[in-house]
Amino acid sequence: MIREIKFYKNYFIEFYLALDYKDQEKIDYVLNMIRTLHQVPVRFLKHIQDSEGLYEIRISHSRIAFRIFCCFDKGNIIILFNGFIKKQSKTPKTELDLAIKLMNQYFNEKRNKS
Repeated sequence: MIREIKFYKNYFIEFYLALDYKDQEKIDYVLNMIRTLHQVPVRFLKHIQDSEGLYEIRISHSRIAFRIFCCFDKGNIIILFNGFIKKQSKTPKTELDLAIKLMNQYFNEKRNKS
């Protein structure tokens, strides 16, 4: 299976470009896995409980946990929203709220274009 990965606005790109090369490589590896595997293991891609279609991409590298919020569109398109370094066991509410806001904006803009 081949999925297409797209970025919504610039939140993920800014996060990604601020990371060092090794961290970017690890993120690239996991994104490529998500792009190509038929069934992605939950340790890399997990649905956010109590959300309507929001997922988090989970990446660990050198004891650092990276998270990238995303959603699916048309089944095989993944839209990336914001990314962050997870420093505590619970996901920061500000990051989750931003992801939900961006997902709603994305689908509202898409609906308004049709």
